[in-house]
Amino acid sequence: MPQISICIATYNGEKYIREQLDSILPQLPNDAEVIISDDSSTDNTLQIIGAFNDNRINVLPNQKFRSPIFNFENALKHCHGDYIFLSDQDDIWMPDRIKKMLPLLNEFDLVVSDCKVVNDNQEVLMESFFERVKARKGFLRNLLRGSSYIGCCMAFKRRVLEKALPFPRNIPMHDFWIAMIAEIFFKIKFIDEPLVLYRRHASNSSFTASESLNPLHKKIMFRLNTLQSLAIRMLRT
Repeated sequence: MPQISICIATYNGEKYIREQLDSILPQLPNDAEVIISDDSSTDNTLQIIGAFNDNRINVLPNQKFRSPIFNFENALKHCHGDYIFLSDQDDIWMPDRIKKMLPLLNEFDLVVSDCKVVNDNQEVLMESFFERVKARKGFLRNLLRGSSYIGCCMAFKRRVLEKALPFPRNIPMHDFWIAMIAEIFFKIKFIDEPLVLYRRHASNSSFTASESLNPLHKKIMFRLNTLQSLAIRMLRT
């Protein structure tokens, strides 16, 4: 069984996926796995991934979720590692991300690092996401004021994943759900150092690190739905 699993959800990521995998694969031991769930890309995403010819990569093609949330869930359901790292298709990892996060997972259940927000050309738009959102732990703070957690900066133990799966149908985003599960049940560590270049561009699937366009009533419903799903998950234990 691999100690480390990297879970990636892809959809039409040909512009960035090579650069992302180039930043990830050199950090991985030989027994790691990279699980890529592809939501029926119509560009060259799968061909670019295949050209790496790396037996650590396992592609789940031809998915039809039409949703980054459940595309990520599919990748997570197929991973086997003791420690799971989330990765977007379009970011860049710092060379020592795993080296710095993995030891902390011996003590903590979920670890999240800071990131620098960059544009298409890797020009820095925001030196610190944590500073921008005043990131910190706290269930109510993250539920009501906005999340301090970005999925591509998170890593967690398998027991966190086991508690988070299956994803409820009405959550706003996969990383928010996993973070709220961790806030309730597990021990969390924030790393102030940016270990990811988080790329913002016109095709991003989430509003993280930018202003949400959702109306107020929809934001309230997201939170109420999340609370309801968390209460059900708590009763299940």
